[in-house]
Amino acid sequence: MSSERTWFIPAGSSPEGRADLRITPESAGWTYCGMYVFTMRSDEPAEFTLDGEEGVLVSLSARDFTVTVDGTDYLMKGREGVFAAVSDWMYLPVGSAVSISGNSGEVAIVTARASEPFPVHYGPAESVPVEVRGAGRSTRQVTNYATPDSFHAAHKINVCEVITPGGNWSSWPPHRHDGIGDCVTMNEEIYYFRIGREDGPHGDPTGTGLFRLYTVDGSHDETLSIADQDTYLVPEGYHGPTVANPEYPMYFLNVLAGPGEDRTMAFCDDPNQHWIRESWANQEQDPRLPMTSAAGRVKK
Repeated sequence: MSSERTWFIPAGSSPEGRADLRITPESAGWTYCGMYVFTMRSDEPAEFTLDGEEGVLVSLSARDFTVTVDGTDYLMKGREGVFAAVSDWMYLPVGSAVSISGNSGEVAIVTARASEPFPVHYGPAESVPVEVRGAGRSTRQVTNYATPDSFHAAHKINVCEVITPGGNWSSWPPHRHDGIGDCVTMNEEIYYFRIGREDGPHGDPTGTGLFRLYTVDGSHDETLSIADQDTYLVPEGYHGPTVANPEYPMYFLNVLAGPGEDRTMAFCDDPNQHWIRESWANQEQDPRLPMTSAAGRVKK
């Protein structure tokens, strides 16, 4: 069953001022998560203030740019593209005034409504944990920038990125964290997608993939074709799989936040599909992964 409701944001459909993409809790219709994407311009810094929000900044394709936080400059190395390397990153405190200056490329800032103060933090790419998760055609790379296990000095925000090689599935088995019924974990989540092409370093306008979301009560079941720079909001429901078409690797940046006192990445599998995790014990992991590291593309 499907409905006219959708939480899909097509590429280019939600700009605001200087931002190519701007999502606020109000525009999303929820409480916590938001996002900016900026294209760097040599003559016009990207500027914003995190009023009642904390943030995590990561390069998508910008290199050698400057982030100024409350008057202090930080030089970011960045990366050529999301399929080229793991990026360095920054935690941006609640209430901070931010300016980003660079010549070219894209930068993402994911945000969460928060109130507890934590200091600004610069994280070198070499310190970011890279995990290969799943097995067989469900093998994917998870790069953990600011998760509860990888970074403690935050109030609400959880951030990771996922790379799925062409032909593989991620977000599998389907899972949810919507606080409905017997699933006690509650997190809103944003999926921001880039679709590559073969060995290219970044997103490609010809790339497509697939994404599915279906709610517990059966009122909504949506499977979409995903293009480069599309976004999907997940306020509720089982989500997965995300499917990378052959020869078109998929990247997505995730931010999660919710009302819990402790940050968590916990989830509840679709009980009909939970057995899939056990099946991975008898499958080899995809040798194409990990695809990226701090040093660049991993040679296989």
